[in-house]
Amino acid sequence: MKDTVSYLTEAVHSGRPHQVITANPIMVMTALNDPQYKEMMQSAELIVPDGTGIVWAAGVGGDPVAERVTGFDMLHELFKVGESYRWKFYLLGTTPEVIQEAAQRLQMQYPAAVIAGYRDGFFGPEQDDEVIEDIRKAAPDILFVARGADTQEPWIARYKERLGVPVIMGVGGSFDIISGKLKRAPKVFQKLRLEWFYRLLREPTRFKRMLVLPKFAMKVLREKENVTKTS
Repeated sequence: MKDTVSYLTEAVHSGRPHQVITANPIMVMTALNDPQYKEMMQSAELIVPDGTGIVWAAGVGGDPVAERVTGFDMLHELFKVGESYRWKFYLLGTTPEVIQEAAQRLQMQYPAAVIAGYRDGFFGPEQDDEVIEDIRKAAPDILFVARGADTQEPWIARYKERLGVPVIMGVGGSFDIISGKLKRAPKVFQKLRLEWFYRLLREPTRFKRMLVLPKFAMKVLREKENVTKTS
């Protein structure tokens, strides 16, 4: 986390657009089955291991990472640093009520940071130009985007150059938690790396998405076995 925040601080100062992807097993499996999605992920300036499965896979593959770097925690770390530099933030996504409440709570928690603008994520392709123009006028240093899992990262990749924001990061359900609409997994679930299970208990409709996790695990183990055989 410390290295990531340091890198992104330099990214803000550079003024050049950087897309940050907080990767999880579902995204990796999507990339393996969808060449366009894979190309989009490979074009990102930074990918961090958000999902527990990514940390596990890195260890199995013999190239371990130091720790998880979750989008939720990174959002807060960047707000903390942003207070020192008076960075400007723009929040995009979720419902009008949730994004407004999240913006208010973040402003109260980090009063020296500047929330330059926010809007909900319920807009179609025909409104992209309008949304981009609004963000450009606000001229934020960091843009947090919370949209559907299948559109969030591709939308950022498609428009990051036009947006011109130094750091753009997808944050999934972070605004729902910040606003109080959803609760984050208790510390015991976090320590056991079972946040995904807690979310499944709270949102059973996520079951279909979770079916990809055993497929991911088998893929990692098969790849490890193949590497072992050929080495």
